[in-house]
Amino acid sequence: MDWTVLKQIIDEHQTFLVTSHVRPDADALGSELGMRAILLALGKEVTIVNASAPPANLHFLNPDGHVLKLNENITRASVPKVDVIIVVDTSAWQQLGTMADVIQNATSKRVVIDHHVSSDDLGAIEFKDVSAAATGELIFEAAESLGVSFDAQTANALYAAIATDTGWFRFPSTGARTMRIAASLIELGAVPHNVYNLVHEQCSMARVRLSGRVLGRIQSEAEGRLVWIYADSADLSETGSVPSDTESLVNQCLTVSGSEAAFIAVELQTGQIKFSLRSRPPHDVAKLAEQFNGGGHKLASGATLQGPLKPALEKMLVAFRQMLQSSGGSPPQS
Repeated sequence: MDWTVLKQIIDEHQTFLVTSHVRPDADALGSELGMRAILLALGKEVTIVNASAPPANLHFLNPDGHVLKLNENITRASVPKVDVIIVVDTSAWQQLGTMADVIQNATSKRVVIDHHVSSDDLGAIEFKDVSAAATGELIFEAAESLGVSFDAQTANALYAAIATDTGWFRFPSTGARTMRIAASLIELGAVPHNVYNLVHEQCSMARVRLSGRVLGRIQSEAEGRLVWIYADSADLSETGSVPSDTESLVNQCLTVSGSEAAFIAVELQTGQIKFSLRSRPPHDVAKLAEQFNGGGHKLASGATLQGPLKPALEKMLVAFRQMLQSSGGSPPQS
């Protein structure tokens, strides 16, 4: 990646707004905080505003409250008018939620830093590398190019970004580049076992109860090639959990022997159904997600459908059956 243009943009402007996708994960949050550190080190003013708050298990990434939620920590009218808006870890309008409208109504220059395949035209200067395992990798490389180093807190945030997006370095996207950056972050003060503990070993009882309930109804199709689960509004309310408590459950589906693809459907308070999609090569769930105006990575993507839950599930099942059939084998009968 040639970061010369980004350096020029930063040099020529003073005020910046950084944002990312709804329901921000560790890569989104870590990348935002890394970008904030870069800008502050270069003497710039920066504000981070997202459409959604960080999930409970990632609050440790935002101890000082630098990541603001629109209409909660900051009003729409209070969002500063800035020279440049930087969008990290997404290139899709739909993924920006209520921040999409803020960006579209601003006269600011736009920059995108992302590693996802799926993309809309955000009218931005793009720094995109789909070979990167995480956007956090790109933020680290940008910092190196710009001559900026990170303190231990930011190093931890970027380590969390990369470690979680690579499934703790087990996904096929993990390469030598990823491990070199992870090692550099450890040298800067990141503590891997602390990050893992904070992300995965601080679950609420509600989350554990929800996990047991949802995984207890796991289903498979296409001779076990597709494995799927769902969480409806009753599951959430009766266990006292929230939608973010379902995160990572879909990965459990791919631990089933013979599974090649998986999804979880989560019924939101809005009545929409949020799908998280996973696959093994050669299947491409990013292409599948695009059928529903979603997107992401080839092996890990997402999409949101209108409810009710049952017809949304059937639409997704049809899409998965077609994907599996196109890769060989016969889909099960409905």
